[in-house]
Amino acid sequence: MSRILIKNAKVVNENNIIETDLLLDGDFIEKLDTDITHDSAEVIDVQGDYVLPGIIDDQVHFREPGLTHKGNIESESRAALAGGITSFMEQPNTVPQTTTIEKLEAKFATAANTSWANYSFLFGGTNDNLEELKKLDKNACSGVKLFLGSSTGNMLVDDEAVLERIFSSTEMVISTHCEDEGTIRANLAKYKSEYGDDIPMRYHPIIRSEEACYLSSSKAIALAKKTGARLHVFHLSTGIETDLFTNTIPLEEKKITAEVCIHHLWFSDEDYDTKGALIKWNPAVKTSKDRDMLWEALLDDRIDVVATDHAPHTLQEKDNPYANCPSGGPLVQHALLAMLQKEQEGKISLEKVVEKMCHNPAKLFDLDRRGFIREGYYADLVQINRNSPSLVEKSNILYKCGWSPFEGVTFDSKVVRTFVNGHLAYDKGAFSEKRNARRLTFNR
Repeated sequence: MSRILIKNAKVVNENNIIETDLLLDGDFIEKLDTDITHDSAEVIDVQGDYVLPGIIDDQVHFREPGLTHKGNIESESRAALAGGITSFMEQPNTVPQTTTIEKLEAKFATAANTSWANYSFLFGGTNDNLEELKKLDKNACSGVKLFLGSSTGNMLVDDEAVLERIFSSTEMVISTHCEDEGTIRANLAKYKSEYGDDIPMRYHPIIRSEEACYLSSSKAIALAKKTGARLHVFHLSTGIETDLFTNTIPLEEKKITAEVCIHHLWFSDEDYDTKGALIKWNPAVKTSKDRDMLWEALLDDRIDVVATDHAPHTLQEKDNPYANCPSGGPLVQHALLAMLQKEQEGKISLEKVVEKMCHNPAKLFDLDRRGFIREGYYADLVQINRNSPSLVEKSNILYKCGWSPFEGVTFDSKVVRTFVNGHLAYDKGAFSEKRNARRLTFNR
């Protein structure tokens, strides 16, 4: 097995920044120490740059199978690698949906042949696949996904009896998209009666309202408490929801956890006038006050994880009237850079960025030897230069859809190198000819 010796790194790990060398042996970190020497190792001098654990993104939509004109596992995982993301968990609302074990394993087979980053998938719950879900081994994949607001096909779980049985039937993490469908439909009908299909985009956070989010997330939490289920609420978008979560116990002891996504930390409803459909997500980007409250909850540990909800659509699809314009946007290439920008603005510490994007996803999903820089752990690493500005422009966007909501933004940092299982997969803008991704495994 080949060895790589990384010299002169500032390693950000477990609430510390230490100057050290790292010796990689095959897939793993063999040694962390100062002044390491090795006769046969390839030496990479990072010259004082920061080295973080590889980012773990617990919520992406890579669009394969069935929607590959928007993106696929190969294209989007490659973009993720350029953004320092070394592991991802992909969502089940593809075509066909990932709602049987056979379809789940078909996705794993595709990723084994095409993915640039380590991979797992969520199994989709529906109103009628409980028996299939019960057959799923708790270590087969990253968890179960439930849409409690509308989604592709029949993935809306709106039968309360079924929902309770799902919550009672699995030890796996149940991740939820929480928006109350009845509230949304009523709001949408109101604005369609006034504007038809061409509703101004600024009404999106009023249609998919604070009330819709709170009703659904509070209901899911109540059900988790009743059944003892392990619940992870995806992409909080409102300030009021943050009070549903606690920071009084360590993450390892929490059974109910929360996530916030990059777009809800960066944009607000003030941006609809300039960004329009490019920032149309579900749940919607809401007010600057909501954004501030999300930041507060992230920093005081009521919110545990930062993710992307990467969900590409083509510009042609986005260029439709409101009612026919899909929600979602591409983010994996720029998520870490966006958080580093907020760190440089004094909003969050570098150690906290690593906690929320690396350590906590690994803990929450019980990942085997990932998310930390430790001897004996997989060598998933990202080197960043915090004084190397990078402009987001069409020529350097790697998403298959070809656009980014950050287009025109200059970030103050740059991803220099990304290592996947000890392999230098991305090096100063160039990709290795070899993929070295692995199926994520779990300790449950």
